[in-house]
Formats: sequence, C-alpha cells, structure tokens
Amino acid sequence: MELPHLSRRTFVRGVAAAPALGMIPGRTPSADAVPLNRETAGEAAPRQVSLRWLEGRPAAGAGNTWGVPWPKGALPATESFALAAADGAEVPVQTWPLAFWPDGTLKWSAHAIPADAPLTETYTLTRGTPSAGKTPPVLVVDSRERITVNTGVIKVAVERRGSALISSITRDGVEIARNLRLISLRQTKIEAYRSSSEPLTSTITSVKVEQRGPVRAVIRVDGKHQRRGRSWLPFSVRLYFYSGAEHVRMVHTFVLDTDGSSEFIAGLGVRAGVPMRDALHDRHVRLSGDGDGLLREAVRGITGLRRDPGATVRAAQIAGEKLADPATWDQRVTTRLELIPSWGDYTLSQPTSEGFTIKKRTRPGYGWITADAGRRAPGFGYVGGVSGGLGFGMRDFWQRHPSQLDIRNAATDEAEVTVWMWSPEAGPMDTRFYHDGMGQDTYAEQLQGLEITYEDYEPGFGTPYGIARTTELMFWALPATPPAATLAALARLVATPPQIVAPPQHLASTGVFGGLFAPADRSTPARAKIEDRLDFLFAYYRDQREQRHWYGFWNYGDIMHTPDADRHVWRYDVGGYAWDNSELSPDLWLWFAYLRSGRADIFRFAEAMTRHTGEVDVYHLGKWAGLGTRHGVLHWADSAKQQRISTAVYRRFYYYLTADERCGDLMRELVDSDRTFLALDPLRKIRTEPYTPDPHALSIGLGTDWSGLAAAWLTEWERQGPSAGTAQKKLLATMRTIARMPNGFVTGSGLYDIDTGEFAEAAKTVSVSHLSAMFGQVEVCAELIGLVDVPGFEQAWLQYCRLFNATKAEQAAETGADFGNLILKQGHSRLSAYAAVRLNDDTLAARAWSEFTGTDGYTDASPWRTVRREGPDVLNPVDEASWVDTNTTALYGLAAMQNLALIGDRLKA
Repeated sequence: MELPHLSRRTFVRGVAAAPALGMIPGRTPSADAVPLNRETAGEAAPRQVSLRWLEGRPAAGAGNTWGVPWPKGALPATESFALAAADGAEVPVQTWPLAFWPDGTLKWSAHAIPADAPLTETYTLTRGTPSAGKTPPVLVVDSRERITVNTGVIKVAVERRGSALISSITRDGVEIARNLRLISLRQTKIEAYRSSSEPLTSTITSVKVEQRGPVRAVIRVDGKHQRRGRSWLPFSVRLYFYSGAEHVRMVHTFVLDTDGSSEFIAGLGVRAGVPMRDALHDRHVRLSGDGDGLLREAVRGITGLRRDPGATVRAAQIAGEKLADPATWDQRVTTRLELIPSWGDYTLSQPTSEGFTIKKRTRPGYGWITADAGRRAPGFGYVGGVSGGLGFGMRDFWQRHPSQLDIRNAATDEAEVTVWMWSPEAGPMDTRFYHDGMGQDTYAEQLQGLEITYEDYEPGFGTPYGIARTTELMFWALPATPPAATLAALARLVATPPQIVAPPQHLASTGVFGGLFAPADRSTPARAKIEDRLDFLFAYYRDQREQRHWYGFWNYGDIMHTPDADRHVWRYDVGGYAWDNSELSPDLWLWFAYLRSGRADIFRFAEAMTRHTGEVDVYHLGKWAGLGTRHGVLHWADSAKQQRISTAVYRRFYYYLTADERCGDLMRELVDSDRTFLALDPLRKIRTEPYTPDPHALSIGLGTDWSGLAAAWLTEWERQGPSAGTAQKKLLATMRTIARMPNGFVTGSGLYDIDTGEFAEAAKTVSVSHLSAMFGQVEVCAELIGLVDVPGFEQAWLQYCRLFNATKAEQAAETGADFGNLILKQGHSRLSAYAAVRLNDDTLAARAWSEFTGTDGYTDASPWRTVRREGPDVLNPVDEASWVDTNTTALYGLAAMQNLALIGDRLKA
C-alpha cells in the first residue's frame, strides 16, 4: 500500500500463467549460493571482544551501558561475562540479554559498569564470572510510600505518589536536594504570551522498578501534569542509578495531548529544591558557557570591593573553598558584610542556537542586570556551598532551544533550580498548522495541491496531538563546590555522554542487521572512490545542519528533504520538500555508515535523528497512535500517516547498541500497529472502489506497510525469545502467506486478517512501486531470510529483487506483466546485489554494479563538490551543493554500503 500521491508509478495488471515464483526461466538456484546468516548457525563466539570509548577516554566517570552482538548459536542465553580494563584490572560488569536468535541463543547482550570504574581507553569483554569489585552494589529498597536507592555514595528517595518524583537526595547524611518534580506552564492565549500562564505540576500515577542492580538500577515513573482538576502532558520518566555514582540520570518523555489550537505550553521543566546551609559568602553559583567556559560567582561576592578582604580570601572564594573566619579579614569589610548585595537569582537563557545570555538579580521585586553572554551553553549549572550542592544539566541544551537554566532564592534557606526544556522567556510553543487549506476541501482538490506543493493536505490531519519528545538530564549530589576543572568535565559529560562501543569488525562478523554491511575498505581505487563519496555526503549534511541551523525543540535531529537552487536554501517552506521525516530511510543510511566505520560524529548524528524521528514524527496517543507523518513543513503537517515512518527498523540500531529503554518502548508500541489500518485507510484519496476496513480483510501493502509491521514483530520476537506469542505468530503467518501468492511481493498488496496474521489467497497480479522496498524492507527481508526458513519466502523476495531493475520483457516473462516505468534504480541496485549473492550469480552482480554507477542517482557526472555562497546572495555564508537531495543521498549511501558488503569483490578496480 503506497502513498496516494505517488500511485501513478504503481502498475496493477491481471496476468496469465507465468514461470514459478522466484525462479529465473531455465535456471535453478546454485547449490553453492552464498548464505548470509541462517546457514552460519553455530559459529563460535570470539574469545574476547575489545571495546572502546566512542570519543576517547572521558575525563569523568558516570557509569555506562552498551550492547554487544553475538553470532547465531554461539552463546547460551544465560551466558555470563567478565570485563577487564586496559591494564588487566577486573571491572565489575552487569549483564542482561537484549535479544535472542530463533534457536534461543544470545544475539545481543547488554552490559553496564559502575560510575567509579577505572577509565581506560579500552576494555576487554570475555565469557566468565564478573568481578564483584570494591564498590558496594546499588541497593533498591521498596516500601508502600517510596523506593529508596543507595548507590554507595548517595541515597535517593523516589516517591510512589504525589508531585515529587524524588523527595530527597542525600550524601553522607546531608540532604543535597529535595522535592524534585516536573513543572509546566499552560496558556490559552498565544499572542499575549506574558499575560497569564497556569502552572501545573507532576502527579505520579505509577512507579515501577525495571532493574535492581547490582551495577545499574532503573526506576520508571509515569504520570501527568495537574492543577485544580486540569491534567495534561502525560510523562514517562526513567531514573538511572549506577553503583558508586554521585548522580541521577533522568530520561524524560512527555506526550503532547493537545492539538495546539487553544492551549499552549508556555514552559516545561524539571525543578528541585537545594538546602542552603553555608554563610552567604560560602555559597556558590556556577554556569557553564562555550567550551570549558564557566561563570564562577558567590551569592555574596567579596571580590572587586573598594576595601580588600585579602588576596587569600578572594582566591579561596573564586575557587569555591571555605573562607577563613571573617574576623581575620579586613575589619572594614567584616563589620559591614550586610552592605554587600546578595545575588540570589540567576538565569541562563538560550533562545536560539546562536546565543545565550546570563542575568542575575538580588531577589524578586528588584531589577535584573546582565552578567555576560555567549554563543552555545552546554546546559550545566551548580548551586550550593562548601557543605554541598547540586549540579544539574540538560543534554542538547543549545541544540534544543529555547532552553533555560534558573537558580532562584540562593540567598535563602532553600534555593530552587529549574532546568527548562522549553524556556518560559521564549513565549508559548506554537504548534498550530501553518495555512488555512487554500481551497483543498475535497480529495480531488487535495491531489491537485499535491501536484503543486508536494504536500498531501487534508483538513484536521495536520495536528500535533500525540507526538512526543524525550530529553536527557543529570543531577549530581556534590559534597562541596568542585574545582573549575571538575565542573568543566561534568559539563562535557552532560553535552556528550560517554559511550562504550564494539568495533566495526566485531559488529560485522556476527551477521546482525542482515549481514548487509562490512567495515570500510579503501584497498582499491574503485573502493576508495566510493568511500570518498560516502564521506563527502555525510560531511555535507553535517555541515548543512550547522550552516542552515537545523536546530530547535521539535526540529533537532531531522534534516531537510530538497534544496531550492534559486533561493540557495532548502525548501523549508514548500510542502513536502521541507523536513524529511525519514523519507527513503536516511536513518538507515546513517546507522549503516556508523556500523561500518565506528565514527563518533556519524553515531551522534544518527542518535539525534533516532531521538527525533521516533518521537516527533510519530503519534503515541490518539487514533493515529503507531503511525508516522510524511515529510512536510511541520513534522506533523502532512495527511499521509503511515507505517513507513513509524517503523521499528529505524530504532533497532540505537536500541541494540545502547540498550536504551525509551527506544525499546517506541518499538514495543508498534507491535499491535496492524490495528491502525482499521482507523485510517492510506489509499482513501485514490480508491475507485468502495472500501470499508474489515479486520478480517484489511488492505495492506506488501511493501512499506508490511515491512513496518514485520520490523515491529521481528524486534519483539528477538527481545522476548523463541516463544514471542502474537508477534512471532503474525510475522511467520504473513511470511508464509506472502510466499503462497502467485507473484509474491510483486502482487503489491493483500487482504490481511488481524486475528490470524494471514494474507488471503490472491489473484496473480502485478503491482510494483518504486517506494515499496525503500523504507526498510530490504533490511527486514535480509534479516528474516537469515533467521528462519519459511518455504517460498526467500524465493518470493529474490524474485522481487531480481526483477525490479530487469527489462520489461524479463518482468513480463516471469510475472505475466511488466512493472511499468520505475525510478530509483540506483537505490534498488542493492536488491540486485542481494539476489546475486543468494543465487551466486556473477551476471546479476555485474548488473548490480552497472545499476549503481550508470542509472539514476549520483554518478561520476555529479559535481562532487560544493560552491561557496556569501552575502548578499544568501543570508549567511554557506557551502552549497544544490545537486544533493536527501532521497538520493540516502539511497546512494545504502546502495554503496550494501553493494560493497555483498559484491565488493566483483567491483572492478
């Protein structure tokens, strides 16, 4: 079932009898066809896996979690592991399974190390008994009222009810923070945004311990924001604790449960109280700026006074140390300390990606003064004193603007800290639709509009109701104000959390992700040329994000679809040419690029995209929950709500590489998304026959629809193990019944029974779209064929792979009709390559390279360079490659990488 606006490239024809499914006339598959996964079961696991930090050894430890894959049949599901540092020292490690092969053996394992683990450049993971270590295990104690977690350094009380998620954080018996809760500001008028906003506070509805240590504990807290009977913005917060840690990591998700037309978010944050015990001159405020920049101030500063209290005292205050008894200072200062203003309130505001300001005041009711300004703050701050204080930070702070850090009442007995994910100084969040429909009331008029702006508009469909956003935060309970270098290291940790990874060689050797990638290889001129072009394309998008400022609360992580060569911009305001929303799988392009290279910059780019596309471009509440939105000016604007955007195939990489629980939630949400076809017919605008969704005869496409469903079912099966219930049943049933269709995948669509998971028997028809396989179907089918032997399924897929780029005569001879005039031949060259490997067909491999280099897409004739544009032609200086667009880039990248992995040995040097 394909997009209605691209349906003209879909050809449906009744056909007569043709050669057997999946068979080339006059040929049978070679006996020595190359297996990709299934036949390699039982491979021995490597004796050890060398691990490293993604960006090199971090300056500070905070604990870490990562995933490692294993070959099929190599390790039992209950395998235990040991970890050693580079010098051979044993490192405590907690292990749990993330995924299983169909035979029950371990496919992906997750591992966690303590916050105080030795920080070395590399580690070695081996099978064996983990070290207990010297640090006490993290301890989780339940009671009716709360859950108490002891990391060995701090104790945290997580409440089961009320507004405070965390009622207290103590260290060595000293309370560092209290009453940590969520806060939102709700407003009903958007134009007069400073007039009135209603504060709502978190209310807990459920608390669950998801993991209990010994190294890592996870608690999930769910609830809503409430006040006076009004509730909104449901949230899901996970709190992470590592043994030996002095911090709590928070992963905060909220779902927008308003349509954005009559109520607006005017602020969204996390707030905590910080007891202040020290003398005003021993209380400190720290706010991080560009690089390792740090604003270092005391609540009552004694530097710069007309009367000098003494150089030693001044230096101690700047360093955050306890000052000597004031009786030892210059008495002209000591006797009149009250004359020195106490600065209790500070605000760091980052309204755009290009600038932040810091201001302060003595207390409410008095004026603000500007302290300083800078470009990009990492989102870290501290308030406290010589007897302890709270460090706090938000990841992607400047990238997710408008953001803000507030410190209030630092001159009183209790300071208040707020990390604003949406700054109240920015005005209300505007998620309203951007035009009035422009006379597009009927389907016919909407299809006409589609031809002009490439936007698939429909009244009422451009709603943000049900989209989500996830933010990572950290809170440190510190025993005293740390030195500047320590605070700078914590700020770097907030901005770029360290990540342990396995090398590309190991990832590729295990056969995960369909065996469709291999480590980057520049051993021949032909290979090197392709690698250079892959590097060029990634560097271009990385630089375009910076030069074009692809940042902001809802936007960060996404990229634009198509450039405007006349204006020298991307078409940010032209219908379906604006934000990409995963069109033609740039998510896959980036993750495969990382898997084969191990590059940190690619990982971080892909990570940001996964956080965005899985949350913002997908609905999590309401009638369209489980569907994603096609590319557009707003991430929720287009009326095409489809499986191809929400598909789990885009999330699997990040989940398995990091064991991120929120990413796991997103994929689990999709297990029952076959029910979305009862709520919305993707082909409603172009159907010529009456159609009412029937749960026992749902019209579902075998391309973008089925591949999305299959990815969710496959992932659930992997995560649950050999007996995954409904997910496994439906996956295998659809594979079996696709295989029995006379033309398999070439049939195009089928009638699906939501209860049995089976497709009905189909007539012999041909319905092929250039989009069908371009949203993860290639990757899903490769994985499935490598995992299970469903009779006829591989033949059905290989038939599609062989014939898409074949001649019309070849298509008609085998299926009874040709496929029409298809495009995206370069992107489909990887299908030819896959079939060539499975069939051991050198002729088909040669054809695949010819399709890659000599059809559509990027070729040797492409410029492969940028042009520098400066004012007055453009607003800001940019390096432009107007010949580059995201559809072509994603498909070129995937075809290049998969062709090199599959048939790189057939590439002429």
